[in-house]
Amino acid sequence: MSDVRAAPRDGADEAGDRLIEHLRRALPTGRLGVAYSGGVDSALLSAAAVRALGLRRVVALLAVSDSLAARERRTAHATAESIGVSLVEIVTHEGEVAGYAGNGADRCFFCKNELFTVIDEQIAGEHRLAAVAYGENADDGLRPDRPGARAATNHRVLRPLAEVGLTKAQVRALTRAWGVPVADKPAAPCLASRIPHGQRVTAEKLHQIDAAEDVVLAEGFGDVRVRHHGPVARIEVPADELGRLADAGLRGRIIDGVRAAGFRFVMLDLAGIQSGAFTLPLVTVEHYD
Repeated sequence: MSDVRAAPRDGADEAGDRLIEHLRRALPTGRLGVAYSGGVDSALLSAAAVRALGLRRVVALLAVSDSLAARERRTAHATAESIGVSLVEIVTHEGEVAGYAGNGADRCFFCKNELFTVIDEQIAGEHRLAAVAYGENADDGLRPDRPGARAATNHRVLRPLAEVGLTKAQVRALTRAWGVPVADKPAAPCLASRIPHGQRVTAEKLHQIDAAEDVVLAEGFGDVRVRHHGPVARIEVPADELGRLADAGLRGRIIDGVRAAGFRFVMLDLAGIQSGAFTLPLVTVEHYD
């Protein structure tokens, strides 16, 4: 197990130094809660907070609900253990929020708002948190499909990565330099992102998606999205891995497994993985200003 607490800072670049100093200035006393998913952004933020503030002053807060893939939950725990940060699971109920279940283009606002509300009302006092931060990076602020940022603003959540200007590429480079084991981890948006806007988010659909994606990943693909179109599963894998599906045996195993997950038809999207496939066509920057 790598120990990022003890890793020498000599290899950290200027951006890492700025991040650590920023965290020290932003929170001179008290404990910091990090809204944590186990992805590269929140993992780096957690590791930086531990370096800046020390283990006792940082707690990683993992939201657990039907929208979190079981494999992502396992990875989040393993990564937190590698960093050395304390992890607290928070049960959220965004599926009971009408704005989330209705699945408009602003669905992520209701998800993040539920998380930050639970932290404010239940977790902050219990864990004596002076502030909460989350892993928005400088590139995220340029994207129009991030309505969750509005919830962070409403709850006065800190954005240390963005505030020091760390881009996604810099986040990955620094994560690698510090030995955090998710430097090359693909983005993993919540399972609800696989359901077209306007179609209701339900626990049953989320479980179908989770099970179907596990089937594809078990065949060794580097990443996957299973888009839920009622009885149809539309599979996206990295474009450079599409050729593997020419193998009839592999294809048959995926078809059988995805059908066992609850789908009737199995389609392959020849465009490969498409980030923001459902949301980007519906939003503009001005929509969320």
